[in-house]
Amino acid sequence: MPTDKNQTQYDFQKIQYAFTAHIRQPDSNAAPANIEDRRMQIYNRLFYNNVEDFMSTTYPVLCEILGDQRWHALVRDYFANHKAHTPLFPEMPREFLVYLEDERQPQADDLPFMLELAHYEWIELALSISELSNDLSQLSEQADFLNEVPVLSNLAWLLSYSFPVHQISEDYQPEQPGQQPTHIVASRLEDDAQISFTEVNPVIARLLQLIKENAQSLTGKQLLTQIANELGNPDINSIIDFGQQTLTELHSKNIIIGTLKQ
Repeated sequence: MPTDKNQTQYDFQKIQYAFTAHIRQPDSNAAPANIEDRRMQIYNRLFYNNVEDFMSTTYPVLCEILGDQRWHALVRDYFANHKAHTPLFPEMPREFLVYLEDERQPQADDLPFMLELAHYEWIELALSISELSNDLSQLSEQADFLNEVPVLSNLAWLLSYSFPVHQISEDYQPEQPGQQPTHIVASRLEDDAQISFTEVNPVIARLLQLIKENAQSLTGKQLLTQIANELGNPDINSIIDFGQQTLTELHSKNIIIGTLKQ
């Protein structure tokens, strides 16, 4: 036989489950008994509005394009069905992205670029709160981008999309992917939460990818020579000259933070 204490705990848990189920889906789940409707409505609005406000702040373009009805239907479905893995508010937009990518059932009227746009918008928050840093002690005092190993900032993230996500707005909503992928570098300084977005062409994107994956510690000249060979360009010197200028420009934007000491 359950004790009075156990019964009380069981009854309280039943109330908790009923409360949270109603908060998530008030149209499908009755509110707990003996709770005034007015108070329950306050809780409903408080919980949902907090979540919706955080999402609309993180995904402003997606919110604007979808319009009120579709946007709130989307957030309500997330709110009702997604099981979050963290209680931290800054991680909530990531949970929403996981829901969009892995859990939500596609709809006939979905925007073809919705997932890519959502990811692009989320990146700004993710990078602004990232705790990654750079070890500047390993860098040369005078960067020699051709003869030393260039170093990509840990706070410079290369992004590639099939749609031109940085151009999408209420007035521009492409129905088909672009003819070429869109490559964008999101970056920031360690002591600044301001995010910069730089569109780069496929050659620069490939260079940044090679620098990031440079496990063999190749110099800038060796990396550029590899790119020239991949392009089938016999004029390696022109690629190297272009690359040196590019690396210098990327360094001025703190995307490349320097070169390794010899």
